[in-house]
Amino acid sequence: MTTTSLALLLQLAQVIAPILYLACALAVTVHALLNKREVHTAIGWIALAWLTPLLGALLYLMFGVNRIKRAGVALGLKDRWHGAGHHAQAALQADAPWMPERAGVNQLTGGISDRNLLAGNAVTPLVQGDEAFPAMLAAIDGARYSVTLLSYIFNNDAAGRPFLAALQRAMQRGVQVRVLIDAVGARYSRVSMVKKLRRAGVPVAAFLPPRLTRLLAQANLRNHRKIMVVDGALGFTGGMNISASHWLSKQPPKAFQCLHFAVRGPVVTDLQRTFAIDWGFTTGESLQGSPWFTDNAPCGPVLARGVSDGPDADIDRMRLVMLGALATARQRVRIITPYFLPDNVLLTTLQVTALRGVVVDIVLPGRSNLPLFDWAMRPQFADLVASGCRVHLTGPAFDHTKLFLVDDDWSLIGSTNWDARSLRLNFEYNLECHDAQLVRQLDALVDVRIERAHRLTAAELAKQSLPGRLRDRLVWLLSPYL
Repeated sequence: MTTTSLALLLQLAQVIAPILYLACALAVTVHALLNKREVHTAIGWIALAWLTPLLGALLYLMFGVNRIKRAGVALGLKDRWHGAGHHAQAALQADAPWMPERAGVNQLTGGISDRNLLAGNAVTPLVQGDEAFPAMLAAIDGARYSVTLLSYIFNNDAAGRPFLAALQRAMQRGVQVRVLIDAVGARYSRVSMVKKLRRAGVPVAAFLPPRLTRLLAQANLRNHRKIMVVDGALGFTGGMNISASHWLSKQPPKAFQCLHFAVRGPVVTDLQRTFAIDWGFTTGESLQGSPWFTDNAPCGPVLARGVSDGPDADIDRMRLVMLGALATARQRVRIITPYFLPDNVLLTTLQVTALRGVVVDIVLPGRSNLPLFDWAMRPQFADLVASGCRVHLTGPAFDHTKLFLVDDDWSLIGSTNWDARSLRLNFEYNLECHDAQLVRQLDALVDVRIERAHRLTAAELAKQSLPGRLRDRLVWLLSPYL
């Protein structure tokens, strides 16, 4: 290249670069103004775009654009699906003594979920894999018509292999089986259970394998739901993956406490419906009528409603349910979650709930399985404790339980954690339950954890060293991505 040509290219770059900078900065400004919900967020991105030419616009393109919602809507995972065939739309029990106090959250949850609160359900807590896995395996062995299983993680280990064998036996008896595993969760095992199930002839699919062209979005669009339904009549859901870590009696190297639930009654149809939507999206197969669905007669005292949540048309459902439930609390709120990084609105609502006299207990692991979470969560604790919230750190086994109780009659059980990934980036499933006896059972489990936990105090938090506080604050900046 001649000196003259090089000089011309430099002159051209000097003309194009300012134009490109202005165009990119203006594009970021317009997009942020139209799409950002919070003033400080919009100002921050706009300032970055103007003060760091081109780099600021590139960073906004990578991290500031909400591809999750856009990509999620494109998935087409709509709950307006009518293939279930049997929808038990039981009426609200107006004479139930706890219903008037929950009128607000009932109206909110019913409105955003488009589901009725169904009477006549039986919900049984299953503590650890020691209770959950044998019950689930026995249900598969007793299946006569169908088994559907959805899990974020299905490990090829001492827990996963018995499930594989049970599913094979069910198929040999002529039972229809469908298994859906999240594509990212399947990679927790060196040898994927998806491959082993396929080799065994079990119909299995991986939910949304990340593609190179859409890696940034699809690395977050994960199916975190845990659902199993047998013969359309017996359901299992909660927070437990199929992993030997949860089977504590087998003394796994990494022990995880957790909680799962066996469910019978009309709401089981909703569990199956949710599986069928995800299976239909993944495979194109429509599961309708027999052998997948059946009429489930009332069989217990629990009022229950399924609430699905995800980065598509269902976005923000669980966050709104949590806010609504906190607003109705009168005596106490109890939360167990492995990951606690809620947004400012949820944090402020928790503080306000405690300040108006409600006893708020938040039970968290003393040590996370993801070390960055331990640091990222700490900056939130001082304000929570100052407002009267009681923060308890459990140990030593990592507690993977997800539980939300309000007063003596309302509970939320399922797969959602109190962090941005669960509340905005993943597909989740929970049951809203109204029943005093169920809450008493769950309260007993919370009591045991609190008795064995360490309660954080304001004095303890104030003693943290400056380097420790700086470390925690730096990691806290990453909280939307953890």
